[in-house]
Amino acid sequence: MQRSLIIKLSSAVFVFGAWEIAGRIPVSYAFPTFIDSMAALARMSLDGSLLAAYGETLQPLVVGLIISAFAGIGMGLAIGLNAKSEWLFSPIFIVMQAAPLAALIPILVMAYGIGLTSKVAVVCIMAMPVIVLNTSSAVRNTPVSMKEMATSFLATKRDVLLKIVIPAASPVIFSGLRLGVSAGFIGAILAELKITPTGVGDIITYSRSIADYASMYAAIFSIIVLAVVFLNLLEKLENILFAGNNRGYVSD
Repeated sequence: MQRSLIIKLSSAVFVFGAWEIAGRIPVSYAFPTFIDSMAALARMSLDGSLLAAYGETLQPLVVGLIISAFAGIGMGLAIGLNAKSEWLFSPIFIVMQAAPLAALIPILVMAYGIGLTSKVAVVCIMAMPVIVLNTSSAVRNTPVSMKEMATSFLATKRDVLLKIVIPAASPVIFSGLRLGVSAGFIGAILAELKITPTGVGDIITYSRSIADYASMYAAIFSIIVLAVVFLNLLEKLENILFAGNNRGYVSD
């Protein structure tokens, strides 16, 4: 834990220091310094505009991530355990992962309007493919010897799934969840930029239109920080549920 914290802090210091230097050079008139961006972030936090924006952004984001997590893991398990399900559904998610999904947003707007449903759908189509494909791959590559050993001890199919397959596949499943959460955050902001300018997307769009680049970068920075917090919470959840699978660093 101490080593992980040191690495994360060192990375943050390096990135923020480079940001400050690049803003002071400057690399572009539209690129503010880190200090100016943090000042804008503090101002928006204190006046309540950022909190109000997240009140709108988090609705489709949280709903979409919950649907993607449960449906994605369930579908991934079905694909990984059943050859017919893999044949039927795996190509769909492979195409979804490779396709430019932003191009589907006009179709979603035509079908569901510009409300919450369309934004949730964008989050789902961004997050779900990577969760499904990682889960199915992890389940499919569970060591056969472990499953045969459990069967030889008269384990039921349910026991094999819950006590062998899922614990063995959990590292890759949670890797897929982390990637899915990252994609879901991208989808939430993309939906606000492309469907209706609300929430954090509205701050980004409005700040850019009036050349308030410090506020624009502050809003982008805040969504990145929130994504990092979500990812760390997922990591802690994995460590709690599957403590034996925490292998640490290769060099340890």
